[in-house]
Amino acid sequence: MVLSKTASQTEVSIHSTFASRYVRTSLPRFKMSEESIPKEAAYQIINDELMLDGNPRLNLASFVTTWMEPECDKLIMAAINKNYVDMDEYPVTTELQNRCVNIIAHLFNAPLGESEAAVGVGTVGSSEAIMLAGLAFKRKWQNKRKAEGKPCDNPNIVTGANVQVCWEKFARYFEVELKEVKLRDGYYVMDPEKAVEMVDENTICVAAILGSTLNGEFEDVKLLNDLLTEKNKETGWDTPIHVDAASGGFIAPFIYPELEWDFRLPLVKSINVSGHKYGLVYAGIGWVVWRSKEDLPEELIFHINYLGTDQPTFTLNFSKGSSQIIAQYYQLIRLGYEGYKNIMENCRDNMTVLKEGLDGTGKFNIVSKDIGVPLVAFSLKDRSHFDEFQVSDMLRRFGWIVPAYTMPPDAQHVTVLRVVIREDFSRTLAERLVTDIQKVLHELEVLTTKLNGNAAKITIAGEVVTKNGTCGCKEKCFRNAEGNHYGLEEVCHGEEEDEWCLLGPFLYIKRSNFNNTESSSWT
Repeated sequence: MVLSKTASQTEVSIHSTFASRYVRTSLPRFKMSEESIPKEAAYQIINDELMLDGNPRLNLASFVTTWMEPECDKLIMAAINKNYVDMDEYPVTTELQNRCVNIIAHLFNAPLGESEAAVGVGTVGSSEAIMLAGLAFKRKWQNKRKAEGKPCDNPNIVTGANVQVCWEKFARYFEVELKEVKLRDGYYVMDPEKAVEMVDENTICVAAILGSTLNGEFEDVKLLNDLLTEKNKETGWDTPIHVDAASGGFIAPFIYPELEWDFRLPLVKSINVSGHKYGLVYAGIGWVVWRSKEDLPEELIFHINYLGTDQPTFTLNFSKGSSQIIAQYYQLIRLGYEGYKNIMENCRDNMTVLKEGLDGTGKFNIVSKDIGVPLVAFSLKDRSHFDEFQVSDMLRRFGWIVPAYTMPPDAQHVTVLRVVIREDFSRTLAERLVTDIQKVLHELEVLTTKLNGNAAKITIAGEVVTKNGTCGCKEKCFRNAEGNHYGLEEVCHGEEEDEWCLLGPFLYIKRSNFNNTESSSWT
């Protein structure tokens, strides 16, 4: 089963204009060809198709690193053929991973002795790291319940509704109930008080987010720790905390060192962080570290002997590349504390430039916070004529990829645009983005004015209804004299005009959806 949709469902052959100097035979799209083709042709065919991808540097939707120094690129390519799992063949690579784990554990203030090794592992990203941390919490909770003679078949985990989808995956894949604290207007992260209220004897942990995907905000882990400590004293439970620091783990230690969110808080037992986000490594590396050996049940760890010593391993997959581990070690020793601090401060400064520029237009409400992941989340003050999705769509004309999305329950009526500020997003780009957004707003306003100047009416089953704009259902619709509206269920971009009728900017409705509808019905 192919989970993603293909751009074309036809069996039209693949062929390249420039590759024709090497080969004239077309290739089947979804089947392996019978014959080989020259390497030059294969390269040209793929290269031509990839030109239609977006520019990673202008992909402001992603937190993932899109630029590294050429020296690190060389290290990555030199290790591209190393399988990390072959620890006996590549013991130095394993040593570099162990160094990274210890560096990160100390960065997160793990209570380690002078010569004590940290407990942690490199993963393919924070999703795997969260799965491993969740499994550790679940197994430890199960072991305790069995020892007490209590049932252990109904575990749950408490999070905010703003968590990344990997938490939902963990809950579903490993049969753990996910108890979500709903959001509300103006408060788009987990409320610690409500979270603690949801904790019961079956709660394996409470997950706090250091850097919400939605607006970059840091959740109050310190308050959560204090409230949960009191509840544990009252109930006799020992419910722990996991911190999902996928985005904020490489930010807070450098520009908010006084913020208490890590192992300085006694209930924080494990932390995950994405090396491929603000750890400044290309996609494919994450980390999870535990407070101590006692927080990772021994039965989850597999042991491998290599070079006469014991090598513990705790992962979901087996084979994986070594390049990203080596790249992470490069960044840690290349930049050091000073380098990371400078980069994160620069990201924060460029965030401020973008925020002030957007605020200066007078068109947006800023949803993100000053303290948090360097990003700007913003929403339109006036959505009566066009919305954030249309702004996002039009920005692609300038090459910008800026996502628009709705908030989770109970703030799903709020729609925002989000720009993630990475190391390679300069002040010049921030200023240019503001300029292009102003151009988009102007074009949408002009189009809307033209449309409103010639009010659209259409006959539906004998009654005349008038274009209403945007109503409470968040859909473009028509409304009749009694106030009943007709929602538009089919939206299309760029279909044939003889089949689709233009209702507004980038919005088309199929004539066949309505009875007695002709092009002459428009005024």
